Amino acid sequence: MKSSEGRFSEAVMTRAMAGVASRLSLPSDDATLLRLTNNAVFALPEAGVVVRITRSHQLQSRVSKVVRLARWFEAIDAPTIRLAQVGDQPVEIDGLLATVWTYISQHDPALGPDDLGMALRSFHGLGLPPFELPLWDPISDARSRLKDAEGLTRTDEQFLRAWCDRLEPQIEEVRGRVGLHLIHGDAHVGNLLRDRDGRALFCDFDATSQGPWQVDLVAVAVGEARFGRAGAHNALAASYGYDVTSDPDWPLFREARELKMVTAAVPLLASGDLVADEFRTRLLSVMNGNTSARWTPFADLR
Repeated sequence: MKSSEGRFSEAVMTRAMAGVASRLSLPSDDATLLRLTNNAVFALPEAGVVVRITRSHQLQSRVSKVVRLARWFEAIDAPTIRLAQVGDQPVEIDGLLATVWTYISQHDPALGPDDLGMALRSFHGLGLPPFELPLWDPISDARSRLKDAEGLTRTDEQFLRAWCDRLEPQIEEVRGRVGLHLIHGDAHVGNLLRDRDGRALFCDFDATSQGPWQVDLVAVAVGEARFGRAGAHNALAASYGYDVTSDPDWPLFREARELKMVTAAVPLLASGDLVADEFRTRLLSVMNGNTSARWTPFADLR
């Protein structure tokens, strides 16, 4: 490995994907990188699978939870994607953990926030699984990412840790007051797929937990504010039947989401200048209290 490569660079993730495919005897000549954010996600259409590789050592504990959830979702026929039948999962490769999922080619019409609202109503109606889920805890997640930091300045780290310290008691209070429900944890249209029968299916259960149900309505509202996606929030609110921006706890929910959106880049700062520049844009806007500053999705920076 070249010394200039970050631990979670595209080159490292591509080698890991090839290693998973080789171990499972899956063809990978047609492999395509779909996402390079918190996970590296590769489609292997000929094999009929998608390989997801976690780009953090500190958050690998999530993977066993995801596998257990996926088994439960399949047992109750939940509106979710399915693990591929490739043997025991997760798969360990070069110190990284991978999961392998059934590949779903995209079908028209394109999914939108109205589909997300209906899918969320169905998802929330599943109730909690018959095993313990972690609590919604964006503070612990952020602190875990700080442990994987590459290229983070001391000043930035101090600010992020102080931000976590300030939000933590507020998160605990609202979690206890609102109650605990099954939440996806990262509910946006990018985490929906449409199958050949037209059903909208959720994917990406890294952040699935138990917490206030309003959390699942926050990503779209914050995404509209930060990424300029006008109209998405109103469509979601109408479809789901609730406008989270009118919730008394909206300011806290927004801050918790933005903390996630900023710290998501921390383990990846050594992977490229574009990610580092976007991280700086996001962090400075928060430091300066600029709630109207426009951000760019990390997935658009490849």
